[in-house]
Amino acid sequence: MTDEHAPAREQAVTDEVLASFDGTADPRLREVMRSLVRHLHAFARDVRLTEAEWETAIGFLTRAGHITDDRRQEFILLSDVLGLSMLTVAINAPEAPGATESTVFGPFFVDGAPEIPLGGDIARGAPGTPCHVSGQVRSVDGTPIAGAWLDVWEADEDGFYDVQYPGDRSAGRGRLRSGPDGEYRFWSVLPAPYPIPHDGPVGELLAAAGRGPMRPAHLHFKVTAPGHRTLITHIFVAGDPHLDHDAVFGVKDGLIVEAEHHTTGPAPDGSQPEGAWTSMHFDLVLAPG
Repeated sequence: MTDEHAPAREQAVTDEVLASFDGTADPRLREVMRSLVRHLHAFARDVRLTEAEWETAIGFLTRAGHITDDRRQEFILLSDVLGLSMLTVAINAPEAPGATESTVFGPFFVDGAPEIPLGGDIARGAPGTPCHVSGQVRSVDGTPIAGAWLDVWEADEDGFYDVQYPGDRSAGRGRLRSGPDGEYRFWSVLPAPYPIPHDGPVGELLAAAGRGPMRPAHLHFKVTAPGHRTLITHIFVAGDPHLDHDAVFGVKDGLIVEAEHHTTGPAPDGSQPEGAWTSMHFDLVLAPG
């Protein structure tokens, strides 16, 4: 039997909650919270949310909180796999033609990474095929940016970041400044594909949805320079089979880079690597601040 009074009863609840934020002093907070209430209540009405489903959702969020610590951020993973992270990136993308595209930050950035000299090695013992990474940092008008800070981090060939190992090991992570002509270069290891952490509630969600946890091989960059917007981006390795189904929707065509494979000969810095090595070149173009 249809309850003809249900729509009015449900709307009365929403109206009462919306009114509770009328006195919020911060106008932006008032706008955000009122919109959140409207959309959240509309979602519950749209799917006719049951009390059992609501309890399941609360349990899911509680477990996400419990598994989160200073080395793992389950809520960022949840935002990533729901596409909210990439939507936020898209909403806030600068209107600067020619600037390098942004993508997700991810949960594995660490403040205070070891500083290395231009041309140094961020691998610091991380297993993998040596990879020489180089390029130029410049403005959208083509002006080289000297002294820009580049934070760089990546997983090793086994698909793990340093923070996923026990102890305080720092590997596959570093910080350097661009040179006088905006140039940057460093050694690392060739990025490898890996699964996002899927032994928690977010992994259960992916499994229930029939989705995989894999991310294509990539290298993270955070680039900062005075007068320019901070750039958060990746470079992805061309040919990776996971490029078309990234678990966090972070791939953009302009960020896919060919990795050149070498067996002999000197590296770009004049060194003679022992065994096989690779190289990638990618310019980082910053939007004005």
